[in-house]
Amino acid sequence: MSDLRTSPGDPRPISVALVDDYDVVVMGVANMLERYRDRVVIAEIDTNRPLHDTVDIVLYDSFAQQEADGDHVAELVASPHAGRVVVYTWNFEPDLVQTALRKGAAGYLSKALPARELVEALEAVHRGERVVSDPPRRTRPASGLDWPGRGEGLTDREAEILALITQGRSNADVARLTYLSPNTVKSYIRTVYRKIGAGSRTQAVLWGIDHGFAPDHRRIDHWRGGP
Repeated sequence: MSDLRTSPGDPRPISVALVDDYDVVVMGVANMLERYRDRVVIAEIDTNRPLHDTVDIVLYDSFAQQEADGDHVAELVASPHAGRVVVYTWNFEPDLVQTALRKGAAGYLSKALPARELVEALEAVHRGERVVSDPPRRTRPASGLDWPGRGEGLTDREAEILALITQGRSNADVARLTYLSPNTVKSYIRTVYRKIGAGSRTQAVLWGIDHGFAPDHRRIDHWRGGP
């Protein structure tokens, strides 16, 4: 059994596993970090096989995930193959941040961070620091990130709303998981319907399924399974 984990003083790059139920989201982060591969190596994980290597950091991308209760964070922290766990998100509600930290997250990082600053934050976490970004002051994601529906003109937030709807979530569920008001959620849904040409929730769900919005839980389940 090999061990990818490096010590803080080790000259080897930090190994990072990207965790989200949407491959396009994971690949977007991986592509953004590609030019820093001398400092950060993205672990290639075959979700159909057990993970035998330990990674330094598990970066949990919150896109359309259940981050409100922190259960996924706790499951990742409990994995014997995760050195440290970092949440990567737009949502900086104080109780959400505290829940993640209480569940054992070593970092809580903003998706507005440029790639260089994201790498620096991951390196600080690897040194043993607890890193929490300042709440993002802008609504646009860092350059290079990706999400389902981007090619069809959906913003990352609109895509997240549609992804949750495609999962069968009610408007109340969407509001709770995204920390948006019910009226804001309704406004996003109207905009999404207009952009994708849907006249009903059923049509939106079918469109979502046809365009990559149905989650593939293998990556989360992979970590839940432990050794």
